Amino acid sequence: MKNRVMLVDGMALLFRGYFATAFRGNFMKTKEGLPTNGVFQFLRYFLNAVDTFSPTHVICCWDMGSQTFRTDLYDGYKANRDAPPEELIPQFELVKEVVEAFDTPNIGLKNYEADDCIGTLARQFGNQGEEVLILSGDLDMLQLVNEQTSVAIMRKGQGNYEVFNNDNFYEKRGLVPSQIIDFKGLTGDSADNYPGVKGIGEKTALKLLQQYDTVDNLLAHVDELTPAMQARVNTNLDMLSLSQELAEIKLDAPVHIPMEKGIWKFDEQRVEEKFIELEFKPLHTFL
Repeated sequence: MKNRVMLVDGMALLFRGYFATAFRGNFMKTKEGLPTNGVFQFLRYFLNAVDTFSPTHVICCWDMGSQTFRTDLYDGYKANRDAPPEELIPQFELVKEVVEAFDTPNIGLKNYEADDCIGTLARQFGNQGEEVLILSGDLDMLQLVNEQTSVAIMRKGQGNYEVFNNDNFYEKRGLVPSQIIDFKGLTGDSADNYPGVKGIGEKTALKLLQQYDTVDNLLAHVDELTPAMQARVNTNLDMLSLSQELAEIKLDAPVHIPMEKGIWKFDEQRVEEKFIELEFKPLHTFL
């Protein structure tokens, strides 16, 4: 029987949890005034996913700051993002303490994003013949789908997942996973603040990749495009190449963890003690 390794995009769950509860005005705090609403909702998402997907192993991956090799490549990368809310900042370390209470590894790497740790570990475990499930809200992760790896994208509402795998990917996206980097190279990404090719949106990028398969092949046949489209591509070649580089999740980041470290097994007493410290409900109410 194969193991199933669930790789969790920790920041995606924490931010989602914070804003979901803050939107409802649920600013949980301990008696000492420590904010906990993001961590509390993170736990609900985290444990629901464990219950839904029944992993044998769980590992959480985290961003380690805003400065990465991508900001070195392009200083506008994610520059449009607001600073995190003041109430969320102390929860960055607190959530990792809670994850540790479940004997689940926290993985992060300076100068890289959580995506790169997830991509590298997914390849590592996939190459070992294990089944990998990535839990995130970030569609960039879709480039990692292959025969061993599926991606569960969190949709609105707790427990609502859209799962992408090798069998359903083309039906859902009109592309194969290996085309996602080229797709982002053409369209850019407004959330990550890089433009791609100005004037090419998602529909046009999809049509071009369905016709030419890759950006390299598109450029080899650029003379077949309309004059207006040729001009858009030819005047944005540098940004096209840069956008591809920014979009690509690294599969060779210097991170490694023995799989046995991620076995999903924890000491309930240790978890309950952490919950009491944070004034959370007992563990069984989450399960």
